[in-house]
Amino acid sequence: MYARMIEELEDNRYGWISIVILIVGCLGGMTVGLGAIGSTFALISIVVPTMLTLSLLLAVAPMRWIALSAITCTCIDLIFLAYYLL
Repeated sequence: MYARMIEELEDNRYGWISIVILIVGCLGGMTVGLGAIGSTFALISIVVPTMLTLSLLLAVAPMRWIALSAITCTCIDLIFLAYYLL
């Protein structure tokens, strides 16, 4: 399943790049704004994967790396977002 997803990402690279930028950037900013700004640990835990993902996109890295980084970043953001909302 993961290999098929990577193949789809490679076929439509530029469309997926814009989607990943939108999701990762907005979700990271929203998580920081809703509470992570008060904790240095949370801020670092959110900013480092977000910047890594955006840097990989800017560097036109292989989509396998970008997909893994984006999935990891989204999961971290959602965990912190759920923590700060509850």
